Amino acid sequence: MKLGTGIGWRPEIADTVEALPGIDWVEAVAENLCEDHLPASLVRLRERGVTVVPHGVSLGLGGADRPDPGRLAGLAARAGLLGTPLVTEHIAFVRAGGQLSASPVLEAGHLLPVPRTWDALDVLCENVRIAQDSLPVPLALENIAALISWPGEELTEGQFLAELVERTGVRLLIDVANLHTNHVNRGEDPSTALDELPVEAIAYVHVAGGVEKDGVWHDTHAHPVTRPVLDVLKQLRSRVDPPGVLLERDDDFPPAGELAGELAAIRSALASAAAAPPAGRQRPARAPEPAPRAVGARERTGLSQTALLSTLVAGTPAPDGFDRRRLGVQSRALAGKRAEVVAKVAPELPEILGGGYREAFLAYARNRPMSAGYRRDALGFAEHLLVTDRPADEAARRRLTRWWQERAAPRPPRRGTRLVHAARTALLGR
Repeated sequence: MKLGTGIGWRPEIADTVEALPGIDWVEAVAENLCEDHLPASLVRLRERGVTVVPHGVSLGLGGADRPDPGRLAGLAARAGLLGTPLVTEHIAFVRAGGQLSASPVLEAGHLLPVPRTWDALDVLCENVRIAQDSLPVPLALENIAALISWPGEELTEGQFLAELVERTGVRLLIDVANLHTNHVNRGEDPSTALDELPVEAIAYVHVAGGVEKDGVWHDTHAHPVTRPVLDVLKQLRSRVDPPGVLLERDDDFPPAGELAGELAAIRSALASAAAAPPAGRQRPARAPEPAPRAVGARERTGLSQTALLSTLVAGTPAPDGFDRRRLGVQSRALAGKRAEVVAKVAPELPEILGGGYREAFLAYARNRPMSAGYRRDALGFAEHLLVTDRPADEAARRRLTRWWQERAAPRPPRRGTRLVHAARTALLGR
C-alpha cells in the first residue's frame, strides 16, 4: 500500500490542506471526528481521491487494562466511514488506576511511555490482539516521545518494537521526530533503534517539529521541522522506502507557504537518502526471552503505572528509581497541556478570566487529577472558582455563573457546597 506524501489534517488549517499541491493523503485525529458524518473538508478530499487515515490518541493500548470496547467500536466506526486502508494508535498508556490497583482512575491527558519490560510487552501484545480483532482494517502503532525513562528496563526500543511485531503482526508507524526526542532526552541512538526494529513492518512515517529548552527536547508539533529530525528521516530512508511520510503540525500553524516549504524539505531528504548507496545491515538477534514468569503481569503493570501517573498529576511521592527532576519537567508539561486543551475546549473561560486564566487553572489542577476528560475538567475548574467566590470581579463572576449554569446545572453551587469545599480544602492543605 503506497500512501505517498501527506500532512496532518486539522480543522484550523482545513482550507490550507485542501489547497496544498502534491498532497497524496491526510491523517485526522480520530477522536476529533464524529462516528456518523465527516467535516465537509474531508468529504471534498475523499472525493478527490485523497486517502484519510484516522489516528487515535485515547485507546491507551500500553495501559494495564484491556482496551475499552466502546473506544474500539468508535475507532472502527470512523474507519468504516472514511473507507481507510488502516488505522493508527500509539504504544503508550494514557490512564491508570481502577480495579487493578484499587485506586481512582487517573487520566494523563497525554501519551506516556510504557516500560520496556517483558511484563509490559505481554500486556501490550494482548491488548493489541484485542484491538486487531475489533477493527475492520489493519492497525499500525506509533513509537512515542518521552521526557522520562523507566528504571529497570529489559529491552531497547528497537527490541521492544521487534518483539511486538513478531508476536502480533501489527504494523509500525515510526515517528522520526520521536526518535530524535528520545535521543536528546534519554540518550538513545536513533541508528541503533532503526537497526533493531523490523523496518519492513513500517506502514508510514511521521515527521514533526519541536524545540529544546534547558537540555530537554519538547516534541511540540508547533515548531518547524529541524535538521536533526530530517537527518533521522534520511537514516530511515537509507534502510527502507517507507510507503508514506506525513508532516504533523498541531498548533501555531504557519502560512501555507511555510508548510509547503517543510513538505519540500521532507521530499528532498527522502530523495537524497534514496540516491545514496543502500546501507548494508544485518538485523541483530532477538532479545533472549526471560524465564517463564508468574501470572500477574497486568496487576504489576497497573500498580507501577498508577504510581507513576499519581506522581505526575497528583503530587504523590516519586516511585524509586526515577529521575525526580525529569518527573518535575513532565508534571509541569502535563499541567500546561491540560490548561491549553481546556482553553480550547472551553474558550469562554480564558475570555472571562483574562490574563489570570493560566495561573488560576494551574493552581486548581495542582492536586486535582483529571478523571473524566477535558470537558468535565473545564466544568470542574469553573465550579471550583465559583465555590471559592472567584473571580473577584463581580461582572466576570456573573458571566462565569451563566456559563456554568448553561452546561452543568440551573443553579450555581450553593452555600452548603461552598462550606464542604472549604472544609475539604483545609483538610488537604490546598
